[in-house]
Formats: sequence, C-alpha cells, structure tokens
Amino acid sequence: MAFIFEKLDVYRKAVDFADKICELTRDFQKGNYYLPDQLNRASLSVSTNIAEGNGRYHKAERINFFRIARGSAFECVPVLEICKRKKLINEDMNETLKREVEDICKMLSGLINRLIG
Repeated sequence: MAFIFEKLDVYRKAVDFADKICELTRDFQKGNYYLPDQLNRASLSVSTNIAEGNGRYHKAERINFFRIARGSAFECVPVLEICKRKKLINEDMNETLKREVEDICKMLSGLINRLIG
C-alpha cells in the first residue's frame, strides 16, 4: 500500500536530494564530521516533515510541517557553502545542489499556498 505523500513530486525530489547528500558526504574528511552530520540531518528532515505533515488531520498542522520542511531545505544552503569553502565540494556541485534545494523550496511554497487557499 502506497502512502499518499509518496505520490507527491516534492516528496520524491526531497528523498532523491537526501540520498544524493548521503552519498556525497560518505567520503568527507573525518576532521569535518559536523558538516556531513548537519547536512544529512537537514536534507533528511525535508522528506520526513513532508511525510509527517501528510499524516496530520488538520490543515494548520500540515502547513506547519511543510513550513518546517521548507526551513530544513533552507538550512542546507549555508552548510553547502561551508562545504565548498572547506573544499569538500566544488563550485559546480554546490550550484547544482543549491538549484535542487531551490526547486524543492518552490514546490513546498506552492503546496503551502494551495493549502492556505
């Protein structure tokens, strides 16, 4: 049985993004342990909050979880910038990942705006 949120494009993109981040950070230098941890937590939080929001009965609760998901996506941006500055990722990878985050944020904003009404 599929959960309804699994059909959402934004959920699928968020899971793909978190998976990409997990793969990317697997080989980060051990001295920068805090960066992959923070980036993995923030990226995973996007899809988990979308799922949790869809499990709520009240529209206000769903909106709140979608806003939290959006905030977690935004949280990825400065961590990616620090990763770039520490030369853990290059400029191209940083820009690619930021574009993915931007797409996810736009989709979440659209979802929120449709619920608000």
